[in-house]
Amino acid sequence: MHRLTALLAGTFALLTTALGHADGEVTYQPTAEPVTGSVYAIIGPTDARTYENHGMNANYGVIVTDEGVILIDSGPGAFSGPYIERAVAEVSDQPICWVVNIGVQDHRWLGNDYFQQQGAEVIAFEQTVESQKEFAEQHMEGRLPEALGERFDGTKPAYADRVLDGETASITLGGTEIELSLTNAHFPGDAMAYLPESDVVFTGDLVYVDRMLGIHPWSNPRNGLEAFARLEEIDPDHVVPGHGRVSDMERARRDSGDYYDFLVNTVGEAARNFEAMSDVMNANDDLEAFKHLEHYDSWHRTNMNRTFILFEGM
Repeated sequence: MHRLTALLAGTFALLTTALGHADGEVTYQPTAEPVTGSVYAIIGPTDARTYENHGMNANYGVIVTDEGVILIDSGPGAFSGPYIERAVAEVSDQPICWVVNIGVQDHRWLGNDYFQQQGAEVIAFEQTVESQKEFAEQHMEGRLPEALGERFDGTKPAYADRVLDGETASITLGGTEIELSLTNAHFPGDAMAYLPESDVVFTGDLVYVDRMLGIHPWSNPRNGLEAFARLEEIDPDHVVPGHGRVSDMERARRDSGDYYDFLVNTVGEAARNFEAMSDVMNANDDLEAFKHLEHYDSWHRTNMNRTFILFEGM
């Protein structure tokens, strides 16, 4: 029954997409790509949130267990829920039982309410929930509704049914264990999820691959560097980043780990040494090691500026 409902809902969403789009073209169809075994990833586009990509410009996890499916993050809202259900239905007949929130940014958790209405239990750290509540108003009035227009209708903030204490936790469904730990890098309350049996890490927005990570005023690159060091200790075979293709540690280190190191130990150290911000930014404006990353031109100087200001005040 659950699968039939999901398929019908997904079909309805597809029809409304075609009708709502000026030329009738649906440009993004989320799919659950195999990672290893019963672990899958929905890989979103690396561009901005748009009407055409339904605001799903991020990666989400699908873990099939003997007792149901676990989602890693719930998507950007009510409209995207049926798309995720449709992707899950292509790889499993099991119902979605759990949604594990590892992200605080809008396109990671505003789908909670939709999946709760379908009977799923949402699980998150207490700090994740607190940050979601802190940013909820901003998210409900920000880039997502601007991009999605009427597609955002029906979306409302909803929070975890099960709240986890502390900075680490282990949860198990259907014999599948997930080890959770806070990263507090991109947003306070962000986390990563490790599956020991599959040797897969869903990093959330700690790791970006193929595109440049962004430092917001509330981001903390020092936390990012420390969390990345913990990720290196795990040394998983499979890395599902917050954005970009499924990867390994070598690529994750090249595209994100080395960049955290640069921000903290070059830009941050210069700020602590009272060097002039303009000199530091100009000297590091053209970095060959990171120019291959999408959005380098629009984010790199902003990242340096915000990192400098953060360390300048320490």
